[in-house]
Amino acid sequence: MSRWAQCLFAACACSVAAAQVAPLPDAPPQGLRRWLDPQTAPFIPVPEIDLDPYSGTTLGVIPVWLTTDAQGEITRILAPDIIHNPYFGWGARARIFAYPSADTQWSVVGGAKQRVESEFAAQYAHGIRHEDAFSFTLRAIYDRSGTPRFYGIGNDSHEAGQSVYTDQQAYLQAQLGWNISRAWQLAVEVMPREVQVLPGTLSGIPSTDQVYPGLAGLGTTHELLTRALISYDTRDDPEIPSSGTLLSAYWGSASRNAELGHTLYSEAGGDARAFYSPSGRTTWAFHAALRYMPSYRDAPFWALSSIGGDESVSGGAQPLRGFGADRFRDRNAFSASLELRQQVAHFDALSTHVDLQLTPFVDVGRVFADSASWPVQSLHAAAGLGIRAVARPFVVGYVDIGKGSEGVVAFSGINYPF
Repeated sequence: MSRWAQCLFAACACSVAAAQVAPLPDAPPQGLRRWLDPQTAPFIPVPEIDLDPYSGTTLGVIPVWLTTDAQGEITRILAPDIIHNPYFGWGARARIFAYPSADTQWSVVGGAKQRVESEFAAQYAHGIRHEDAFSFTLRAIYDRSGTPRFYGIGNDSHEAGQSVYTDQQAYLQAQLGWNISRAWQLAVEVMPREVQVLPGTLSGIPSTDQVYPGLAGLGTTHELLTRALISYDTRDDPEIPSSGTLLSAYWGSASRNAELGHTLYSEAGGDARAFYSPSGRTTWAFHAALRYMPSYRDAPFWALSSIGGDESVSGGAQPLRGFGADRFRDRNAFSASLELRQQVAHFDALSTHVDLQLTPFVDVGRVFADSASWPVQSLHAAAGLGIRAVARPFVVGYVDIGKGSEGVVAFSGINYPF
């Protein structure tokens, strides 16, 4: 699924940083000069560069409106854009991200390109900091993407097995959590989903349905995924943590067409995140995840455990930033990452304080079919450097460049990978 706002704030921060080089004149600019100065323009015209090893380089322009409160913290981002992708042509998107309080966030994103791709996503989350008795998150997602890859199943799948498909998904997701304390939470999650795996449209790359004609998950699948989760969270901040830990475990199962007696697959796993700051400018961040599928014979290929890409999703894909998203798939998966988030500069811009970080990182991971095997053997590895722009308390923009055994890849987007 495509990310909601690639490189939105990272580009914004860089543009505004450039404006800090020269001091403002005594008199505010007038006329056209007012529109060209980021400090006085009604919006910030941000050049957009979206990097992804599968989608190529998407270029565009984002006029960004930022709203801040009296403390200089961002409360709303309005960011439509016009973009061009080498595969799918011209496109446009509308986005609004709102942060009415430290405990509540909501967002709406929608857009389409000339060919194949379109998206809509709405999300509302309350109780993020576990200050009330209950927390809940609601999501409504539609996404049609033309660049997902499938290389076969197994930790040794080869680049030569590359295929492409069109992934069209629509789902509703609801999670309700009981906050036993500020640290402990019990939660349940329900997600009805329709997934259509359609023929690929990229020239020069064979379609998945032609290369793997008998693959489970081709065509249309309806599933109902239910999960039970328990978590222990002592992080000092859920969005931009610098100390504490988050430990979580889950169990879930998916049924076909909401028929509880027809199980497609079951899953069980855990996720651990730890943060340590020896100084105010330095944070060590560690992440590890393990996912098992006790039953998986009827599982669609897209529901298998996977590693690859730049995002960590609890119960889903895990990062390996030297490879594209979901590069390796199989029944079970293990991954681990270590980052050094080092602040190297900071500045004030548009009533907002921005920290710039350089972040060397290492990712390792493996997928495997035998649940009795040791998870940390035969690991794939990737290492690289990230550039982060952090506007507390909610916004992180990043560009991560990593190298694995198949070459160098780059990613951009918002939020930390974990």
